[in-house]
Amino acid sequence: MTSNLLDRQIDDILESVLETSSGTLLVVNPSADAIEEFVRVATAFDGDLPAVRMLADERTLKDVMDDFIVASNAADLIDQEALELRTVAETPENSLLITEESVVALVTAGNRVGGLTTDDEEFVSTAYDAYEAEWADASSFKLRTPPISRVRETLESDISPEAEQDFTNILNSLETARGDGEGLDEVTISLLVAAKNEALLYDISKWGEDVGIASKATFSRTKTKLEDMGLIDTEKVPIDVGRPRLRLKIGDERLRTADNGQLATVAQSILN
Repeated sequence: MTSNLLDRQIDDILESVLETSSGTLLVVNPSADAIEEFVRVATAFDGDLPAVRMLADERTLKDVMDDFIVASNAADLIDQEALELRTVAETPENSLLITEESVVALVTAGNRVGGLTTDDEEFVSTAYDAYEAEWADASSFKLRTPPISRVRETLESDISPEAEQDFTNILNSLETARGDGEGLDEVTISLLVAAKNEALLYDISKWGEDVGIASKATFSRTKTKLEDMGLIDTEKVPIDVGRPRLRLKIGDERLRTADNGQLATVAQSILN
């Protein structure tokens, strides 16, 4: 790839680089938007991904990975050994995409993005070696979110195929899953799905803790909040030994009549 990529969307530039890259791709100092778009493009990429090494600002990475949708898809890429994340104490000046064949500098001007490209052998070699050295000295970024494929597989096997489909449909209806007013968080979504399918609190919270979404205590606190707000109800289910367990049920009529595409929107409006 030798031509400049001008007046593009960031996803177009990222896809062009992925399509023409072999070996290792260094993604240096990406913006929050670029990290989100990279994860989205790489997840949907139809082909063999290069080995991607992302060297980013720690605060930016943390902020982006607070979104369960982005983080769980990034975790899938890491699990596939297609992505590594590291952070640096001093952020590089430029946002770059570097392979052994080319260097693309990402330049934003208003709502326009350009990929200024060079394949000058000496410059590319110098840049690649310099950022390979930066990579070697950088700190590993620990992503604690589980891969989305593992979340779906275990939800299907531990709760039910219907619960997994509901979970996936709700995620697909959301732009973000942060629980900060912009979207529902992953624990709330899990509990709403469990209530829709009348699963036991014990089962969904054990699943959530085992897969790495959140602790049983977090599930219990969130359940109490949702119950207090009337989104979900519970009923006691006797067991042979010990205290009865709680079955989750949808509590608000608006949620009962909402399909999966509307469930997240209705729940968000009630929570707000």
